Amino acid sequence: MVRISGLSGDDESPVFVISVAAELAGMHAQTLRQYDRIGLVIPSRTRGGGRRYSAADVTRLREVQRLSQEEGVSLGAIQRIFELEHQVEALRARVSELGEELDDAREELGQGRRFFAVGSQGDIVALRHGQRPRSRHAGQALVVWQPR
Repeated sequence: MVRISGLSGDDESPVFVISVAAELAGMHAQTLRQYDRIGLVIPSRTRGGGRRYSAADVTRLREVQRLSQEEGVSLGAIQRIFELEHQVEALRARVSELGEELDDAREELGQGRRFFAVGSQGDIVALRHGQRPRSRHAGQALVVWQPR
């Protein structure tokens, strides 16, 4: 991860001009222009059209360089890898959102607890929220189980 004067490799603030970003990434500025043209690493633009790279962009540039030089991966394949990583991140975020929605719905419905009763044969019977055990014998026990 790149660390530059308080910035982490996850920082999205566009602060580096192309020459500085190229030096930090260990490549030529023309290579950064090529990656921009093909959409591998797209920097922010100033009003005048100048490129501004973030620490996250520099980290991504280093990853492109590593994949292409050390692993022998083509630029097209690297682009696809980045697209798939982005999709995975989006899906993970959505799963997290849905999990929170499910937890909220369960809490709202009072299904955060499970209810059990002893059946007529002495067996344990699971009950749904609001359901009462069938009363064949008076004095049936009701146990409330709450997960931690």
